[in-house]
Amino acid sequence: MIRFILLQNRQGKTRLAKYYVPFEESEKHKVEYEVHRLVVNRDPKFTNFVEFRTHKVIYRRYAGLFFSMCVDITDNELAYLECIHLFVEILDHFFSNVCELDLVFNFHKVYLILDEFILAGELQETSKKAIIERMGELEKQE
Repeated sequence: MIRFILLQNRQGKTRLAKYYVPFEESEKHKVEYEVHRLVVNRDPKFTNFVEFRTHKVIYRRYAGLFFSMCVDITDNELAYLECIHLFVEILDHFFSNVCELDLVFNFHKVYLILDEFILAGELQETSKKAIIERMGELEKQE
């Protein structure tokens, strides 16, 4: 199960945070700070999986953003690494060459894409085509 998803820039500013388990507000800030320090300071030669408390964080860096997922210790790391890549591909297709400002100014659309992709901490849809078609239908309704 996915515990939370964070999108952070190199300076540690959180651009998207989605929690699938309850956290207090102060605990959320502490977790975001810890995850940022954990992934930013890792050598690029190391794997993109790191133990975090009693779970593990799978992360990937795209340009200046770190996409991080905290999952159960027994979950498949490679599946979630591909999940992050698929999420970035969908964002890239939807915003045509996505950048950090797209995430900031269109956060409601990013959350909508994420909700089409992941539901209640579990992967809901793995088809890029299906998600993009659904988002296109929602765009027509606006």
